[in-house]
Amino acid sequence: MIALTDDKGRLLWASAARPGRTSEITACRHDQLTARLRAVGLGAIADLGFVGLDDGGPDADPAVITGYKAARNRPLTRGQKLSNKALAAVRAPVEHGFAHLKNWRTLTKLRTDPARATQLLRALLVLTNLEVSR
Repeated sequence: MIALTDDKGRLLWASAARPGRTSEITACRHDQLTARLRAVGLGAIADLGFVGLDDGGPDADPAVITGYKAARNRPLTRGQKLSNKALAAVRAPVEHGFAHLKNWRTLTKLRTDPARATQLLRALLVLTNLEVSR
């Protein structure tokens, strides 16, 4: 699932649940999301799962801002580490929003049809927002 939050960490939207964990499906969903964000002129801050998926070209503004990944043969520079640190500070409220959703613990061992999982996820999204606003 992919979910969007506002800058305060309130969950706004959750995608439909999909079966499996294949990278081709995930990459396709990420590409569709970045295309939609770019079409409406919005941007997003994402985790390292989105690195490299928002290559709109050298002249395009990024729709998704991600951190930098280090490789074995290429460690991060000091500027990249500072950038990752600043990005982590901005992402902290977003991670709190996901933590509130995960507190229900219903999604940990969910074995059901994706359509039912989507309904459950959206219901938990509403309940989470009600609980957080109290």
